[in-house]
Amino acid sequence: MTPLRTEEPHPEHPTLDRYDTARLVDAFVSDQALAALAVRAAAPQLAQAVDAAVPRLQAGGRIVYVGAGTSGRLGVLDAVELHPTFSWPRERAPALLAGGEGAMFLAVEGAEDSRDRGAADLRALQPTAQDVVLLLAASGGTPYALGAAEAARAAGALTVGIVNNAGAPLAAACEIGVLLDTGPEVISGSTRLKAGTAQKIALNSFSSSVMVRLHKVYGNLMVDLRASNHKLVARALRLTVRATGAAEADAQAALAACGSRVKVAIVMLKAGVDVAQAEAMLAAADGSVQGALG
Repeated sequence: MTPLRTEEPHPEHPTLDRYDTARLVDAFVSDQALAALAVRAAAPQLAQAVDAAVPRLQAGGRIVYVGAGTSGRLGVLDAVELHPTFSWPRERAPALLAGGEGAMFLAVEGAEDSRDRGAADLRALQPTAQDVVLLLAASGGTPYALGAAEAARAAGALTVGIVNNAGAPLAAACEIGVLLDTGPEVISGSTRLKAGTAQKIALNSFSSSVMVRLHKVYGNLMVDLRASNHKLVARALRLTVRATGAAEADAQAALAACGSRVKVAIVMLKAGVDVAQAEAMLAAADGSVQGALG
């Protein structure tokens, strides 16, 4: 049986177990750096996915993450971070992990092998044509992900398959296939290494690009965050001061008046309006600070 490229022994490290520590660490670090090159090669497909996703999300759709093992856990991580970073509603970023929530902490052997389970879990979310479903699998042949892809397409959702092997069934099963061609791992078959790193970079790039297109960023400032702890409250203040040039006391007062919503505070300070007027200006501009300020 011909192994997948991600499963092949690495030709440069056949004596890995005899390396001294410095050489061992260098081998892993150097190989991980190749993950970014694999994602760069896939940038056109990621951009295609962003452009296809944004109109659906503007119409009220969700970003749904699906995967097993490392791939599934990386999807959960991206989903969880969208709310505090961009105020993206939690219910609009569900994540399906083969084996359920418990598989986030303990491997559930065999959970990824059921195509029917993947389809059933996806259908339980009641997918619509406005949803964007990201399906991740290093092998590109995980039955759980394939079943979910089939169910998502049947519902008319946009499907994006992110894989690490050329010719993968999952990429073919999705409307948009994203190949992160990372090749053999330093430890043969351990796709939690650079295959996983490439998936993380791809998810960061996709979701962040989508959020910029949805007006969650002003310039390059993260202005739609949730100030839910002391660190983020301080960050909200710094962002407001940087975006407006206002004195810290004025920025603090604006944030206090609008419930620590950085976007609203920026429009208040730059346009010289109150909370209600700033909210109305943002609503008229589809949430864009740039558009609200003309």
